Amino acid sequence: MSGYEVAVRAEAALGEGPTWDAAAGRLLWIDILGSRVHGYDPVSGRRTVRTTEQHVGAVKPRAGGGLVLNLRDGIGLLDPDDSFRWLHREVVPGRRANDAAVAPDGALWAGTMRYDEAPGGGTLSRVTGDGTVEVVLPDVAVSNGTGWSPDGRRMYYIDSPTRRVDVFDHDAGRVTGRRPLAVIEDGAGFPDGLTVDADGCVWVALWDGGAVRRYTPDGVLDRVIELPVPRVTACAFGGAGLTDLYITTARVGLDSPPPLAGSLLVVPGAGQGLPQPAFAG
Repeated sequence: MSGYEVAVRAEAALGEGPTWDAAAGRLLWIDILGSRVHGYDPVSGRRTVRTTEQHVGAVKPRAGGGLVLNLRDGIGLLDPDDSFRWLHREVVPGRRANDAAVAPDGALWAGTMRYDEAPGGGTLSRVTGDGTVEVVLPDVAVSNGTGWSPDGRRMYYIDSPTRRVDVFDHDAGRVTGRRPLAVIEDGAGFPDGLTVDADGCVWVALWDGGAVRRYTPDGVLDRVIELPVPRVTACAFGGAGLTDLYITTARVGLDSPPPLAGSLLVVPGAGQGLPQPAFAG
């Protein structure tokens, strides 16, 4: 299966983190290494770009308006008037922010990693709306895709070098029982970002795999979307009906990037997404 279209032709170094902002009717995505937050309205075609002062790992809408940013040095807030403030600042030399996701209770689960991708140099932390931070996983390499089942009782998580999509039991912000849902075979790339659909299936972007895969809740691979770029980074459902799958891509590290590397792609009518909660802060 393919059927992709180009939503935004771009040359992002490390396009990542597509997120549907339902209140604004737009798709948010970022260029981590370009320190840019992108907005795209699929109805009008309007595009916006905001440059951040440091590398940005993720951007999500806030319940009261504005955005929350997973930044190199911590968690930042953009207020509706476009002013910036830190919610939590924690400078760790050699470390940066990476992927993040908002849980059903409105908490932000924010990942970090070392620039050199050293094992154990990254974390996954739960950040509540008042800025309380709890390190849930203290010993990861490249913290990436995070998502929850439709009933919120499962959390899916990717530490990319493990080649696994893991699943935890989730209850009131606590996770237990970590186990593999799926393992990406050698030669098929590394799992990166993920999203969960209304059927509880897990869609996984494959870095150096040139594809997005869908796994059932039992870990069975049942769909593959082949793409014209090797470095596929993340995916999310968007559009008014949450049926279009938006896919971010990267060109960093490629000697001869293909023409669409770094662009935002979309597969119309790929499936049925879940409404995503906004950050409670």
